[in-house]
Amino acid sequence: MTSAPIVPGPVTVRVPAKVNLELLVGPRRDDGYHSLSSVYQALSLYDDVTVGEADEWGVSVSGTLAEGVPTDDDNIALRAARLVADRYDGEPVHVSIRKGIPVAGGMAGGSADAAATLVALDHLWDLGLDREELEEMAAELGSDVPFLVAGGTAMGSGRGEMLAPVLTRGTFHWVLALAEGGLSTPAVYAECDRLREGTDVPEPVATPALMAALRTGDPHELAPQLVNDLQDAAISLRPDLGEVLSDGMEFGALGGVVSGSGPTIAFLVEGTEAGIDLAVALTASGAVRDVRRASGPVHGAHVIHHRVD
Repeated sequence: MTSAPIVPGPVTVRVPAKVNLELLVGPRRDDGYHSLSSVYQALSLYDDVTVGEADEWGVSVSGTLAEGVPTDDDNIALRAARLVADRYDGEPVHVSIRKGIPVAGGMAGGSADAAATLVALDHLWDLGLDREELEEMAAELGSDVPFLVAGGTAMGSGRGEMLAPVLTRGTFHWVLALAEGGLSTPAVYAECDRLREGTDVPEPVATPALMAALRTGDPHELAPQLVNDLQDAAISLRPDLGEVLSDGMEFGALGGVVSGSGPTIAFLVEGTEAGIDLAVALTASGAVRDVRRASGPVHGAHVIHHRVD
């Protein structure tokens, strides 16, 4: 096993959130997972993850959205650090996460932190890993982690972890309606299975119309193509999400979709001014207590600071 050469740190990596523009869910497989076809887009909501040498393994979390993030061995970023250390004979590190991505909101905040940790340790230990090696380790941690390494817009298949880049023109603008409390991803999938029981569920295949809309760069073309097979299940468990979706459309959104397994709802808008108007309308009306505005696509996990002196 190759030892990891230690380079003075710490390393800080910025990593984006994701939204699922399309999430098609196939039948439940024998291994308990579902075949997925997902089109991801990385959005300009970020976590900053700092990794540095330490006497013992640890993780800390800060920021207004830190509540609910584990700070023990259940933290996926810490698991990512141990994975790299086991593979490259690395020493203990401390992972510090500053949260800007909603927690348990269907925007892959935990997966983002794991992706950032992989990139940070590649730099901290000067491993020289290529994108394929990083994404292979990322896939061991979770279905969304490889995409957050790559960023941009991509199609995911398998459990979502097998990626292919998608040609996208221009910038799309989003308003994210944050719901109070989270939704259990296993519970949403179980509800999806219950709602579809007795129906013939096809294997998922990405929709050509969505790909064509992304190539135009026109939000009016993209809006009607937004789809999430988990949306009905999320609304079944949280009926208030259906009301928020209706309110957002009434207030001028071009389209809306539950992100991932929810409960965050992503509204597509025409531009920056329309995003401001929608954000104000959603909060002023009491439809939601908190919103974020973002744009995409943006780059995946990338180093923003590495002290080498």
